[in-house]
Amino acid sequence: MPIERLGQDTTHAPPEAIAPVALPIEDDPGDCSVPRGGHWRPGARWAQGGVAPHRQPLHREMGRRSEAASHPFRAMPVDDGGCSGAMPLQATIAAARPLVLAIQHGQHNVIHAANADALALGLLPGMAVTQAKALVADLAVQPADGDRDRAALHRLALHAVRHWTPIAAVSAPDGLILDMTGVAHLFGGETAFARRLVRFFARLRLTAHVAFADTLGAAHAVARHAAAHVTVVPPGATIDALAPLPVAALRLDQGALTAAQRFGIERIADLLPMPRGPLARRLGRGTIERLDQAIGRIAEPIEGVVPFEAPGAERRLLEPIGTAEAIGQVLTDLVGDLVALLREGGLGARQMTLALVRIDGSEQLMAIGLARASRDPRHLGRLLHLRIETIDPGMGIETARLVAGHVEPLDAEALGSVLGREGHDGDIALLVDQLAGRIGHRALFKASAVESDVPERAVVQVPALAQPTGWPAWKRPARLLPRPEPLANVIALLPDHPPRRFAWRGQMHDVVAGDGPERIHGEWWVRSGEVWAVRDYFRVEDREGRRFWLFRRGDGVEPATGDLSWWMHGAFG
Repeated sequence: MPIERLGQDTTHAPPEAIAPVALPIEDDPGDCSVPRGGHWRPGARWAQGGVAPHRQPLHREMGRRSEAASHPFRAMPVDDGGCSGAMPLQATIAAARPLVLAIQHGQHNVIHAANADALALGLLPGMAVTQAKALVADLAVQPADGDRDRAALHRLALHAVRHWTPIAAVSAPDGLILDMTGVAHLFGGETAFARRLVRFFARLRLTAHVAFADTLGAAHAVARHAAAHVTVVPPGATIDALAPLPVAALRLDQGALTAAQRFGIERIADLLPMPRGPLARRLGRGTIERLDQAIGRIAEPIEGVVPFEAPGAERRLLEPIGTAEAIGQVLTDLVGDLVALLREGGLGARQMTLALVRIDGSEQLMAIGLARASRDPRHLGRLLHLRIETIDPGMGIETARLVAGHVEPLDAEALGSVLGREGHDGDIALLVDQLAGRIGHRALFKASAVESDVPERAVVQVPALAQPTGWPAWKRPARLLPRPEPLANVIALLPDHPPRRFAWRGQMHDVVAGDGPERIHGEWWVRSGEVWAVRDYFRVEDREGRRFWLFRRGDGVEPATGDLSWWMHGAFG
């Protein structure tokens, strides 16, 4: 990977760093057919850039493509073995050179990675750079950049967590560990996903060897020592897959590898039948542990990468607490610690989770939401103190944790526009948070209009601090029913008159005034049943002065537009 990552960096060199290639173009078209004193047009492209004024420009430079082309082989010069003005193909392609990356190891520089040409010449990782230069005169040596390699692996692991599996880790120095338990079927199985990984890394110009196995150690060994790019070890066949591999596949240290070579142990199959006691004395206990991890006798945990580590504070108490005053003091201390972390990261909390662990091991969780990101310790502490009455300490609380699960960037705000100005609008976010702490965020909302012809779809609920998009110009009732309610005993003249009498919710209403109709057609692009739907809305007032907003289904002429039933949809005032 270090060599291929270095190739990615060099391929994206700036254009000015790439020398232009001189093409074998014939620039002598012959004598000019225009008199020398005729003067060329100043704006012509071929008259600029140092072109002699007495030369006729080439047709291709003038943008023309209608001239007769000569036969491609008739004008070809005789190949005399020389260059004769034409650039050979070898000159346009940079000659490949053996390349190695060097790192400091003690007092010497050793090879950290080598490209294919260097490996073919026997320059292996771990060899001294001076020895490699003595073997290959034109060897190119560059310093290895381990930090950038690790950063690239970390970015790939984060990509894996976001797109493939929730558990991914970096396997130094050039590998990734993906726990695909329970998620491989989402990508068509292990074999299909492995091939997908190979194609993904090929697009990044990286060579990938993918292996699936029951254990992490087995997958690591097979991926690095198997010949195929994709290897899927069947369940229960881990030992058969590891047996022919070299001992170095077990991730042993250099001392254990040297001892194994001295005792003639070359393959993992040579280690399996050996007694554990003598094997530990000869190769060390680390060899036994690595072998057991590879074959599945010892579990090997995976420390996965975390895309975002939520800021959190924790307090472990010397003695359990259960009074409201003690709990309030602990909450204040937690808020102070959390605000310091948020201020350091330039963040503000939108959602906090308080976890209280009792002495019996049980845990009580409480979530606190904010209408706007904040890291004001007084405001956050006030929201937590509102929840003290809901805390059940049990036999006593011994641990308290406060985590900001949802954060947003929060920078400094400019107050110059509001300072010294009277009548400016205050920030109601603090009030909204305090009310929501008592009745919940769902009970606080604003009504905002959306683009829709159907009235019940034209209004939606938005958060309390959101800015409504506007209100329709048509007159709409202040109270709109969630669903239209049917009317009974309706007396009305068709097709354009409001009703004179109707019954709603068991009460008869006599209409003394009415206005309408306002015709609204159905949204056929939303529901196919509304292609011919028509509603005629009326604003009516009864004898008691109550005003209603009701409608009739259908236009009163065409039966396909509606069944002429009457419905109550809202009330004014």
